[in-house]
Amino acid sequence: MIKIAFDSIYAHALPENHRFPMLKYELIPAQLVHEGTCKPNQFFSPTLCPKELVLETHTEEYVNKLLNQTLSPAEIRRIGFPQSPELVNRELIITQGTIDATQYALENGVSLNVAGGTHHAFADRGEGFCLLNDMAIAANYLLREKQSKKILIIDLDVHQGNGTAHLMQNEPRVFTFSMHGAANYPFHKETSDLDIPLADGTDGKTYLAILSDVLPKLFKDVKPDFVFYLSGVDILSTDKLGKLAVSLEDCKQRDRMVFQQAKSLDIPVVVALGGGYSPDIKVIVDAHCNTFRLAMDIFD
Repeated sequence: MIKIAFDSIYAHALPENHRFPMLKYELIPAQLVHEGTCKPNQFFSPTLCPKELVLETHTEEYVNKLLNQTLSPAEIRRIGFPQSPELVNRELIITQGTIDATQYALENGVSLNVAGGTHHAFADRGEGFCLLNDMAIAANYLLREKQSKKILIIDLDVHQGNGTAHLMQNEPRVFTFSMHGAANYPFHKETSDLDIPLADGTDGKTYLAILSDVLPKLFKDVKPDFVFYLSGVDILSTDKLGKLAVSLEDCKQRDRMVFQQAKSLDIPVVVALGGGYSPDIKVIVDAHCNTFRLAMDIFD
């Protein structure tokens, strides 16, 4: 059975002025169950990620600042959220959800986290609404447990996975791939193992042509035995922050490409949802639900 990480804290721990775009964390599971794509028993609620696992990726000084609520005003501004114990707990639960998902993916081929994809978090700081880098922590967990020898992180959020790239720059067992808006946040890009920057206004046909050319070569050359996939839907033409011109159907085809490539090679995949900021919450929810629908169709 395909398992999905979800906890109500995903939405409820966020500050009031961020509630609208974060409604998706409540609406996505409800929609998936309502339409029959998923059953309630497929969802699991993660616990808090232990500090010792976080410290394999983040510095002790930074983690202690999060836990003790001693971030400086400048550090808080860089993250974009006011600090609170609830927000730190949220991040720890999301991170554990991604770690737990790796175990379910090893069993079932795929597992998904309704949140996660906090790819702007560095070892010693948070940025862009990201406190801890869940995929980097989970990747280090797999390597430590000797459950993987080569990991591919596919980051197709519209924003470059700068924190992930920096965290993994000296880890040859993890290959980072980011396809993102060239002129979008973060304005100082880090260097992934493979970066594909896209011009503003890139349409779906162009986007999919690039991805269909790159993905098979990437799997062939990297030879991963595990994949993390950040499936941000902020590539949509309707997105307030995205600057690309990708349709809902093209976004769905993007997910299909990633899943089919991994499935054809029998490589387990963990998915985190990443960003989505269209003004119509229905568009965000439908785009994210497409990711789950395809996962259930291809892997179940």
